[in-house]
Amino acid sequence: MCLLAIQYRVVPESPILVAANREEFFDRRSTSPSIQSGKPRILCPVDQRSGGTWLGVNQHGVFVGICNRRTLEPLGSNRSRGLLVKELLKSVSSRHAVDRANEEFNKYQFEACNLVIADRDNAYALHHETENEVIELNPGLNIIGARNLNDPRDERVQLANRLLTLQTLDSPVKFLAVASKVFARSPNPMARASMVVRGADYGTVSSTLIALGAKPRDAIYQHSDGPADEARYEDYSPLLRDILSRGLREAKNRVALVD
Repeated sequence: MCLLAIQYRVVPESPILVAANREEFFDRRSTSPSIQSGKPRILCPVDQRSGGTWLGVNQHGVFVGICNRRTLEPLGSNRSRGLLVKELLKSVSSRHAVDRANEEFNKYQFEACNLVIADRDNAYALHHETENEVIELNPGLNIIGARNLNDPRDERVQLANRLLTLQTLDSPVKFLAVASKVFARSPNPMARASMVVRGADYGTVSSTLIALGAKPRDAIYQHSDGPADEARYEDYSPLLRDILSRGLREAKNRVALVD
């Protein structure tokens, strides 16, 4: 069902720190993170079935991630949730992305989901089921899975919270180092919850670590094509820095034209 942790506005030089595991059927393939064509520039992996994504960053520094939401019955859909994420990644700000999400929910039918949308100024969680709930994130660690944000009933969320708060993660290096171990925690038959999910035909298929800050040169994007207890995190930071630098240049050019 996916799991996503965001440490928001705790570390001044990196207000957005993200760790996420994706769960999917093993025969549903996806590409490695790449810069998508068109504007704004977006860095994300792509689901080969729908053409959408589950997580990405655009050149404006907007992050969007999604987790499937558990419901008693399917809602029915006429559009992929991955395409919703790709649409939201066209936004110039997190607030704009939230407005865009509500427009998409009114326009199409989507299965239930949880969204996390953030930039350096604002961050939100959206619970989409029969109705939509928008929650503004407070500074600190926030974790979401198949239930509500920071849901005390979600044992996996609570495990991740416990493991990520054993020490103070006051730098991007510390956060990513600890998160890389936490999100690689293998299943244990004696434990009720684990970070890596492994079933016969469904389980954790990838893991992603992201740090976004004020300076493009400090941005980090690492991705494992497989569960992190089996696959290495590969570094895609140069691609992220490229699109963020492009966005910064374009913003400065717009200001210069106005002046």
